[in-house]
Amino acid sequence: MAPPSSQDQIAERVERLLVRYAELQRTNALLSQQVLTLTQERDSLKSRLQTVRHRMDSLLERLPDIPDTKDDAS
Repeated sequence: MAPPSSQDQIAERVERLLVRYAELQRTNALLSQQVLTLTQERDSLKSRLQTVRHRMDSLLERLPDIPDTKDDAS
């Protein structure tokens, strides 16, 4: 069997590079989708946190003032 020619070697390397490029494109698309999903989840959690903070602030404002009994004992 004759050794592969230089042109055949280059063609084989180009084919491997094209396969690798396609794999990287698929991986990149999957990672981009994952980033989008996680960004949406983060934004949703931030919104929920803000809502809870507003509710807590509202509840705290409704609590009656409690005098500090330590100062009264002196």
